[in-house]
Amino acid sequence: MDFGFILTSIAPVFVPSNILFVLMGAVGGVLIGAIPGLTSTMGIALLIPFTYGLSIIPSIGMLLGIFCGAMYGGSIAAILIKTPGTPAAAATVIDGYPMGQKGEAGRALSIALFASFSGGIIGALLMTFLSPIISRMALKFGPAEFFTLAVFGLSVIISISGKSLVKGLMSAAFGLLIATIGMDKTSGYLRFTRLQGFYEGIPFIPGLIGLFAISEVFANIENILSQGKVVAKISGVLPSLADIKRIATTIIKGSFIGAFIGAIPGAGGDIAAFVSYSEAKRSSKHPELFGTGVPEGVAAAECANNACSGGAMIPMLSMGVPGDSNTAVLMGAFILQGFQPGPMMYVEHLDIIYAVFASMIVANFAFLVVGMAGVKLFAKVISLERKLLIPAIMVLSLVGSYAINQNMFDVFFAIAMGAVGYLLQKYEFPLSPILLALILGPMSETNLRRFMQIDDGQFWKIFTKPICVIFLLLAVGSMISSVINQQKINKRTAKAAGEK
Repeated sequence: MDFGFILTSIAPVFVPSNILFVLMGAVGGVLIGAIPGLTSTMGIALLIPFTYGLSIIPSIGMLLGIFCGAMYGGSIAAILIKTPGTPAAAATVIDGYPMGQKGEAGRALSIALFASFSGGIIGALLMTFLSPIISRMALKFGPAEFFTLAVFGLSVIISISGKSLVKGLMSAAFGLLIATIGMDKTSGYLRFTRLQGFYEGIPFIPGLIGLFAISEVFANIENILSQGKVVAKISGVLPSLADIKRIATTIIKGSFIGAFIGAIPGAGGDIAAFVSYSEAKRSSKHPELFGTGVPEGVAAAECANNACSGGAMIPMLSMGVPGDSNTAVLMGAFILQGFQPGPMMYVEHLDIIYAVFASMIVANFAFLVVGMAGVKLFAKVISLERKLLIPAIMVLSLVGSYAINQNMFDVFFAIAMGAVGYLLQKYEFPLSPILLALILGPMSETNLRRFMQIDDGQFWKIFTKPICVIFLLLAVGSMISSVINQQKINKRTAKAAGEK
């Protein structure tokens, strides 16, 4: 390894003007991520025309700043108003919002910031040193492997089902059912409805906003005048040493999970976050506390979705295959600059590759600075009177739903999903399994049908593929361990009730 060449390649990244561009991108990314309905993909796409006149290093640096900043920014809305700012922050809601409601919004935000930064750095380092190896593994994924990956992801549903496994499975079944609405991706046949708004399937972002944000608005309208405000305790912009020790193992495991899943084209931060959360709960000595507001739950989700950023860059740079929607847009930025991502990049433009690696690391430090500057300000949001905060959340949710496609149909759908979410919460049905089913349902169905067409309907051939067998065994292991964990939780809950 030629360290002199590496230093020469990364030196331009640390020019003050280039660092400023990355910092500007991080500020924009955090703001975009914190606003429900605005995604990092949208932010990157909007900024590309403005970076066209720049050279490759500052332009890609700014776009990476948005990418990494938005991944962290999604946790802000998830913790403060129970609305994932981005789909990748959906798992953060499970423990982040309860922490906020207990007056620990500042603590939750600082843990999310530290975990996001740590996961992002680990993901970037793995991208730097392991990209050729991981990209070769990712290249082996076909329809069968993607199907079993989706099955493994769906096995996580048991871990996020809350108190009742039956209700969790019913919520997941509902999510899988509505995920089939719309045009069949294989045959083009319209299923269940001919409404134009459903042609491409359920509008995902408006559905997410409706389930988590608008349902919370409906729930609070009942007692909006009687509720006071929650006082957020803010002692520092970074977690305490005790919290860091508590979440260190979770961050390391979650970061590797996130980087690996991110390197699989088509997977994303949302899947990585749920899988990491499930693993954190499975390996915890007190799994019954997950969902009530524990630091490990926030850390597991946030480190995984940020490590996924580095992982998603691996197939894009080494194979020319975007790992997710963000890297698909980033790939377009590379092409606009005259560089074609793929194997030849490592031969003809290795200096640019190293500069991208360095920019990714700088982008993570940039959103750390932005987050540290804003933690106290963000946490004050939750201290507003409920009668002021709830209408503001409703307006923000409706604007976010409209912003995706500039379509009123999406707004009405978000309100409808809000009503559904309100009723489900009222009868103690968990919402997270619905979201996970909406993410993984189309992925599992489409890839299963492709696999069956390729292999002439011989499903048994899936057991001849090593990667498929590994994912299926992981799915079985995940379900068994989750059921055992749930039994432990039920016993501890019953014992605690008996002592009272």
